[in-house]
Amino acid sequence: MKKCFGYVRVSTVKQGEGVSLEAQRDAIIAFAERSDISITKWFEEKVTAAKSGRPVFNAMLRELRKRRADGVVMHKIDRSARNFADWAKIGELSDAGVDVHFAAENIDFRSRGGRLTADIQAVIAADYIRNLRDETIKGLYGRLKQGIYPFKAPIGYLDNGGGKAKTIDPVRGPLVKHALELYAGGQHSIRTLQAELDRLGLRNDNGKPLSKGAVETLLRNPFYAGVIRIGRSGQTFKGIHEPLVSVAIYQTIQDVKDGKAGKKVTRHNHTYRGLFRCRRCDWSMIPERQKGHVYYRCQQPDCPSNCIREEALEEAVSTILRQFVFPENAIAAMTAAAERWVTKLSNPTDRQALTLQQRKLESRMDGLTDALLDRLIDKDTFNRRKETLLLEQAELHEKMVEADRQAVSPPQVKSFLERIKSLAEHYVFAPPNEKRQIVEIATSNRTVFGKNVHLEPSNWLRAAQDALTVLECAHSRDNSRRTGKLQAEQLRALVTAATSAEFEQISVTVNRHPER
Repeated sequence: MKKCFGYVRVSTVKQGEGVSLEAQRDAIIAFAERSDISITKWFEEKVTAAKSGRPVFNAMLRELRKRRADGVVMHKIDRSARNFADWAKIGELSDAGVDVHFAAENIDFRSRGGRLTADIQAVIAADYIRNLRDETIKGLYGRLKQGIYPFKAPIGYLDNGGGKAKTIDPVRGPLVKHALELYAGGQHSIRTLQAELDRLGLRNDNGKPLSKGAVETLLRNPFYAGVIRIGRSGQTFKGIHEPLVSVAIYQTIQDVKDGKAGKKVTRHNHTYRGLFRCRRCDWSMIPERQKGHVYYRCQQPDCPSNCIREEALEEAVSTILRQFVFPENAIAAMTAAAERWVTKLSNPTDRQALTLQQRKLESRMDGLTDALLDRLIDKDTFNRRKETLLLEQAELHEKMVEADRQAVSPPQVKSFLERIKSLAEHYVFAPPNEKRQIVEIATSNRTVFGKNVHLEPSNWLRAAQDALTVLECAHSRDNSRRTGKLQAEQLRALVTAATSAEFEQISVTVNRHPER
């Protein structure tokens, strides 16, 4: 009685949970009884045979080469191999004198005709896999062109079945968004962000903390900004899912990761690290603690000694913010003026300009596709430029949504003025991380020259002061055509400031502690 191995295989673990493996075993056992064969060892595998490299299959081949059995019995040819590399290995076994049997197919593998028949069936099995692969890829690309991600949802999103867009995970989605915003703020390295996410309780699908590699992948994935990128090919598509963060935040994250946004973390993490620069040489002022005080110094070797205490920086910021204190009658006047100005607008030009930009982007996308078809650019260049254009389109869509929202924004003007009126007081009592956020968003052009600090209010903050100045000017003189035009410009800036993303960030900070 010949001693042979038995080999059974299904393509997936899910298939292995059914009757397929048992049915193959039963057929092999029945064949062995008819052929006077004893099955001495079973090899069971739950992976596809489309690619070579199956571990159980290769282990069986090694034992057969060592003559641990006289041969092998498999259910069918397509259970043994669906690629030419593995089929060639089976042929080499037969050439070396190892018996190869197929329980469900009456083939004499040692005869020339039987071997030819088996080879033809193996070619058909390989072709079936290629055709199945092509049809699967065609279906996947159809979904991608619709803006639907056909693969497993990235962390922070939920799968909703085939043909449906991913939706934000109500539990992990906000944590992922918080992680992206934290890193964009420049306060974390990959390691410190990983530790913070572990503390907050963000877990992967297996319930384990995110690895360093998983955090890296999360930060690089444009899916969170509304763009689908296929990692293997580099192709990009416009997604229809709801983004977790804006394109601006995603691009800031890439700048931070690529080292374009300054150092991300220091040992002491001082409040104003990286926010002030030396006015002489434009180098960043580096903080260090000495004798209980934090000093900011210019480290440029050729620059004369330039050193200032942190308290002086705080006083300079407070001085700027104290300028924005408006009496109640001024707030009421500016709110009423803004409302009247928006009411008079019949055909806002902002939306038209954005629509024109959208058409230009669509034209550039068509031109990029033509360049690829005409072989003026290679595929890698096409994929990179297409991703850039898709991100620009997503950012433009955000602006169009913002423009629509601003069309009904005048009621927010009063709230805007009330909040920035208390900004200076809040800054004084805020913890260091919130002080840093206020300085970063509410000021610009921050430099130090000797013991003198120079900084300016941000444009959105300056808009309120400019609007008040113009309104007071209009009341004190005849309402000339020039003054009216200037007033309209300032009111436009005021309304824009009241709905700006920068102000909304400040607003969240101030509202955390309304008792102040």
